[in-house]
Amino acid sequence: MAKKTAKKSKPSKMVYYFGKTKTEGKGVGKDLLGGKGLNLADMTSIGLPVPPGITITTQVCADYYKGGKKLPKGLMDEVHEGVATLEKELKKKFGDNKNPLLVSVRSGAAVSMPGMMNTILNLGLTDESVVALANATNNQRFAYDAYRRLIDMFGDVVMEVDRDHFEHAFTAIKKKYNAAQDNEVPAEGLIELCSEYKAIYKKYTGEDFPQDPMKQLELAIEAVFKSWNTTRAVRYREVEGIRGLLGTAVNVQSMAYGNMGQDCGTGVAFTRNPSTGENKFYGEFLIDAQGEDVVAGIRTPQPVAEMSKWNKAVYKQLLEIKDTLEAHYKDVQDIEFTIEKGELFMLQTRNGKRTGAAAVKIACDMVKEGLIDEETALLRIPANDLTQLLLPSFTPESKKNAKVLTIGLPASPGAAVGALAFTAEEAVERSHAGEKVLLVRKETSPEDIDGMHSAVGILTSTGGMTSHAAVVARGWGRCCVAGAGEVEIDEKGRKIKVGGKTFKHSDIISIDGSTGQVMEGSVETSEPKLSGDFAKVMKWADQYRTLGVRTNADTPKDSQRARDFGAEGIGLCRTEHMFFEEDRITSMREMILAETEADRRAALAKLLPFQREDFVGIFTAMKNLPVTVRLLDPPLHEFLPHDPKAQKEMADMLGVSPAKVKSRVAALHESNPMLGHRGCRLSVTYPEILEMQVTAIVEAAIECKKNRINAMPEIMIPLVVTAAELALLRAKTEETIEKTKADKGFSGQLDILIGTMIEIPRAALTANEVAEYAEFFSFGTNDLTQMTFGYSRDDVNTFLPDYTRLEILPNDPFQSLDTSGVGQLVEMGVTKGRKGRKGLKCGICGEHGGDPASINFCHTVGLDYVSCSPFRVPIARLAAAQAAIRNGK
Repeated sequence: MAKKTAKKSKPSKMVYYFGKTKTEGKGVGKDLLGGKGLNLADMTSIGLPVPPGITITTQVCADYYKGGKKLPKGLMDEVHEGVATLEKELKKKFGDNKNPLLVSVRSGAAVSMPGMMNTILNLGLTDESVVALANATNNQRFAYDAYRRLIDMFGDVVMEVDRDHFEHAFTAIKKKYNAAQDNEVPAEGLIELCSEYKAIYKKYTGEDFPQDPMKQLELAIEAVFKSWNTTRAVRYREVEGIRGLLGTAVNVQSMAYGNMGQDCGTGVAFTRNPSTGENKFYGEFLIDAQGEDVVAGIRTPQPVAEMSKWNKAVYKQLLEIKDTLEAHYKDVQDIEFTIEKGELFMLQTRNGKRTGAAAVKIACDMVKEGLIDEETALLRIPANDLTQLLLPSFTPESKKNAKVLTIGLPASPGAAVGALAFTAEEAVERSHAGEKVLLVRKETSPEDIDGMHSAVGILTSTGGMTSHAAVVARGWGRCCVAGAGEVEIDEKGRKIKVGGKTFKHSDIISIDGSTGQVMEGSVETSEPKLSGDFAKVMKWADQYRTLGVRTNADTPKDSQRARDFGAEGIGLCRTEHMFFEEDRITSMREMILAETEADRRAALAKLLPFQREDFVGIFTAMKNLPVTVRLLDPPLHEFLPHDPKAQKEMADMLGVSPAKVKSRVAALHESNPMLGHRGCRLSVTYPEILEMQVTAIVEAAIECKKNRINAMPEIMIPLVVTAAELALLRAKTEETIEKTKADKGFSGQLDILIGTMIEIPRAALTANEVAEYAEFFSFGTNDLTQMTFGYSRDDVNTFLPDYTRLEILPNDPFQSLDTSGVGQLVEMGVTKGRKGRKGLKCGICGEHGGDPASINFCHTVGLDYVSCSPFRVPIARLAAAQAAIRNGK
């Protein structure tokens, strides 16, 4: 009996075609085609003028890396087929010596990463086909301009030849032919330049520039895949929190030429203003240029509104396409286009990156226009981007008196004040040292990504509103002024000249990203007020969210600010912060040095009025809202000086010998203070500390009641490990409450809840037992993360960046909650806690309380509230609404 032959499974398709003759990839998502590839196919299918091409999938990129950085078998066969279809549709031949077809090779991941990966234009040109292109177009200058661009880009991107070598040669040619701009170099100059470029290419690669177009294409595809893991691309994904993608797709698209003469051009535009959200076509274009000239900021372009003076018909067509795209995608689109001999071609569309202010306005406007509903509008606004609306701006008075040195382009709004840093490395280093710096560059490149992220603002002397600096700055909410041409930058000398003055690296300037103004010195800033569309979004958010939002605040000022931002109470009031002020630290140190209980009580008696006064202020700011007060948490050694000079000063102030101070500091030293004598352990050893703090809380609440202010204090006992600890300290707390009421002659009602902070894994594991003595749990996820991972958050920077870069961890667990590990403990704590006490109130008060991804998790496990810093309260309100919409209320 003959054996059955096993049926071979057909390898998955690696290349998809888009064009008028056919558009493949229907039902294939952007996870495979990438955002750019999917949208090119999309635009083609709705009849827009898109140059045809092929998309190589992101899976091929993943396979390239799995296969030891080799292109998968059969890929180039599929690419050949795609190019053949392209040749048939356009009636041109790739690399032909009569009517050559040229292509661009671009990246395109599932998530937009502007400028981070490689692009090559005019691919397919050779020594023979450049002559054919010149004859076919009757434009020798254009043909050799395209060829010099290819050799430059191919040399840089594929062969890693330093671009400076090409730039030096171009500068010399411009000087020789007396050309101020690139497009002023005549044809003979460009022919000469191409020869120079080929010589440079051979010098630094050891081989001639490839004359086989298909070999060029194969190497270019591989170069784009390689660019997925360049330092800049990896760093961008880290900063943006982009994880789990297969890789980048590669789009090979027939060229449309914007550099054939004065009836040609290229541009980048947004269907609405990405800085303000105004419903007005916004962008820039360059005549006689290719797309990279606009994006890279090599020449300063013209506003797209002026295009109507140059070509009215094309401008009208562009406005119609803008409306078509918004109606189709129901979102703001960021588009790239080229005009070849008066004919418009669409090269790309993607959802436009926008500032926080623009996101809010666009969402509200689109609801009003009936394009989207409220739920979609809320989901459209990245919660973290609201930070940008809460950032300071320059006060009108200070702006009036400020000396404006120059005005550039308002590329990304906000107010930034800082000293000058001239390289990305310098910006990172000085920022880490605690300095506020502005990154000053002629133009930024993707290599500057770390410096851009570290700096408080970015200033460039060239480039436009859609340059690399502008796009990245807007996405991150960094203040940016671009194209400030009057700023002369001397990077080596670390100085700039502007407005007739010289400013060194240590000098301060101020930039206004909303107006483009560059000002001398430090200009005063003011805090924003929430109103208009922002208030509308917050109102919608409050209607949809089910999670409460509280704040972490230790002063009346912070409490009031948080309340103004919509906080519904305080989830964490850290009492230790109140002891570090000058008029209190002495009494605190006196208490620590005391050798008897009586002496400790005497010192604590001096602290009590200060504590009471603080609580009165906070309870007043938060009247009718709960305030969770955490009792003393840090180890006592943190309140003592550790250097001999400061110890002597303290000894003199307290009237004791320096030896006594030194001895006490030594006695309090701990090998691992994180796991030592702190939190509730202090109250077990020194119950008088708890008594003083609880007394201050109760006295403040009574005083508020007398002033007709409804104070709602909640007392939180930190770092509990066992139910027995909490039982002991709860009894002591209740006893102190009753004693204070009696001492004050107060017979009214004080509903003071007593609960604990769940920040140690054992407390979460035995939450049902702990809950017998707690009316609320607040998860302190900062410490819970430390204890669960065994990481010290003060020391993780030595290794954690490697863990996230290598994707050992999906993200920094101190910034975004580790839902699979620490999250299990939180969920267990909630479930077991509520079994131990019906109606147990549960919240979270670590830094994660303001992180949108963590808030989503908090919603799913049924927490009652999250608590975060005052400025993150609006972010938490929006994130809580998004969680409710995504998961169902």
